[in-house]
Order: sequence, then structure tokens, then C-alpha cells
Amino acid sequence: MLLSVLLFVVTLILIITQPKGLKIGTIAVTAAFVAFVTGIVSLSDIKEVISIVWDATLAFIGIILLSMVLDEIGFFEWCAIKTAKLSKGDGRVMFVYSLLLGSFVSALFANDGAALILTPILLAKMKILRLEKKTILAFLLAGGFISDSASLPFVFSNLTNIITADFFRIGFLEYLKNMYIPYIVSTVVSIAVLWFIFKRDIPAKIDASLLKNENDILKNKTLFKFSWLFLVVLLAGYIIGDIYKVPISVFALSGGVAFLAIASYSKSVNALKIVKDAPWQIVWFSIGLYVVVYGLKNAGLTHYITLLLNEFIRQGDRVSIVATGFLSALLSAVMNNLPTIMIMDISIAETTNHALAYANIIGSNLGTKITPFGSLATLLWLHILDKKGVHISFWQYTKFGLLATPPVLLAVLLSLKIS
Repeated sequence: MLLSVLLFVVTLILIITQPKGLKIGTIAVTAAFVAFVTGIVSLSDIKEVISIVWDATLAFIGIILLSMVLDEIGFFEWCAIKTAKLSKGDGRVMFVYSLLLGSFVSALFANDGAALILTPILLAKMKILRLEKKTILAFLLAGGFISDSASLPFVFSNLTNIITADFFRIGFLEYLKNMYIPYIVSTVVSIAVLWFIFKRDIPAKIDASLLKNENDILKNKTLFKFSWLFLVVLLAGYIIGDIYKVPISVFALSGGVAFLAIASYSKSVNALKIVKDAPWQIVWFSIGLYVVVYGLKNAGLTHYITLLLNEFIRQGDRVSIVATGFLSALLSAVMNNLPTIMIMDISIAETTNHALAYANIIGSNLGTKITPFGSLATLLWLHILDKKGVHISFWQYTKFGLLATPPVLLAVLLSLKIS
């Protein structure tokens, strides 16, 4: 137990700090190798891990590839400028529209796509609009928050969703049926809470005429129009795949590769550059970290969490949902959401109520917003902002996270009982 916990803690610290530029995948795989050599996990455990995470990892890569191509042709910038102009200069309406855009992007292109692709675009837009620093900060913090809080409706909206759906064999349509209400509630309540927090920082009027014409930033207008049809067809593919029990990665990865090929053929993007820049380290990170977490299971840690979860279950559905969600959120805030989703999935599988997997997803997705190290996406998001001259301190972020997260989390978990 002690060796397993020590290895996990050291691995997590190295992943968060990344000393001397070490890549997250390299760190996770090295830790997994140490776990194997020291006997914390066996070869059969590693094979079991690969069987669990391969679909989630490949699907995530496909979604990110698709997002990168769309970003390259101007898809997201067009959406950002269009939503800003639809506000007709009303700062409050622009704030709400920006959050709705973040919710839309997070749902269709995963939370990482929303946070990491939209953030530079929104920051550039805010500077063009000559907004004050406090207003820019309000838009950025709110946008970063909703990128995770809205990553609920589809299996592919978050890596945590894919991992859990695969682990419990939850189909695409079954997942959507149970999570569309929490998604709507999360979007609405998030906007309400964020508006309450930042309303003093949002100007009544903004000169939207300073923005470019949204059509001028498109590299290929024909491809842009085609991309909307492509997204509809891809979504239909997920539904068909669910009916015939086809792994989600088949459609996500093939869809990303197909759109990359189409964009490359039209000479709108450099395919080699996009493939090179794709987050391949996530493949090794997912597998390696899960191996380390599996070592905690072998050491008996998940057994104690299972005992706690069973106690929640004895208190009734509403209590068990809320308690499980908040436990998952707390663990995510302290030790990152990917280890949390893995540990909690294993623990929930040993209880009498596997439906708590949905509460685990909600808690893991929202718990990341309490601290800066709740997710790798948040850490990278803060790094991007820092490089662009917007510094958000640990305490500044945590204060915001502690204020915004609990009410949204509670509302979404209660809505899960309804759905």
C-alpha cells in the first residue's frame, strides 16, 4: 500500500510540475514501468488497463485532430466573431453568448478543445475590443469554467466520459439520455453563477464594430460550409455505431483523419504539421497513469472507497448521487481528475449501484475547476494565458473555483436524479 501510494504521489507531482520539460506521457509510462518492475502491477494488469483505455484514448485523439483542423480553417474564430456581433454591442449579452459558444464547443469538441482552442481566440477578440483587464479576466475565467462544466452531454465531450462509458459499457444513446438534462442544467446554472460573480466587471456597451468581418478570416469558405454537414454526419455515425456496438473511437478517429485528409486535399491545412502537433503524449499518459492507478486498486485503496460509497447508497438515491459527486470533485481538485475518474470507476464497479458512474463523471468534470491542478487542460490553459501576458495566481484561481463550483455542482447532481 505504502509503495503504491508513494509512486502515485510522486508521479502526480511530476506530471503537474513537468520538471526540465519532461512530457506527461513519458512521466506516466516511466511510472508504469516502475510499478511493473516493483511488482505493484502484473503483466495481466497492464493488458487489462490497455483493454479499458484504448478506445477512449484513440477517440480523444480523433476529436482533437478534428478540432485542430477546424481551428486552422477559421471555424472557431468565425463562431467567436459571429457570436460577438450578434450581441449588437451589449456587453452583458456578449458575455452570455460567449458562454453559450463555450458550452457548444465543449459538447461537440471536448473540454480541452473548448479551453485550449477558444481561449487564444477569445483573448485576441477581447484585446481588439479594447476591453479593460478586469473584463478580459472575467471573460477568460468564465469561458474556462464552462469548458469543463458543459463537457457532459456526449460520451466524447470529455476523456473522463469516454473512460467511464467504456468501463461500464454505457452506449452512446444511453449516455445521452441520462446526461442531456444535467448538461442543460449545468449550462444554465453556470451562466447564472458566473454572471453573479462577474456582473460588475462586464461593461454595458462594447464597440463590436472593431471586429473583423467573420467571413474574411475563413481560409476556405466551401470547406467551412461542408464542415457543418460533416459534423452532422459524424454525429449520426456515433448513433449508428451505438446501435451496432461499434467502438466510439472507430468514428471519432476515422472522422478526424477523414476531415484532415479533405482539408489537406483542398490545400487549406498542412496535414503533416497537424499530425505532428497532435497530442500523442496523451496516448501514453492515459495508459501509463491508469497502470499506476491500478496499482492502488491492487493495494486495496479502492476497497475503502467502495465501503464509503456503499454507505452513501444506504442513505438513498439523492444522498448517494450528491455525496458521490462531491467526493469525486474533491478528489479531482486535490489529485487531478483523470486519476480520480479511474479510481472512482473501479470503486463504483464493486458497489451495488453502478449508476453512480454518472455522478462520478459530473464530479470529476466540475471538480477540476476548484484548483488549477484539477486537470491538465487547466494547467495548460493557465500557461497559455501567462505567455500572452495574463497572469492568474494560484489563490486567485482557487478563490474563483471555490466560489463558482459548489452551487453548479449541486444543481447538476440534483438534476441527475431527475434524468
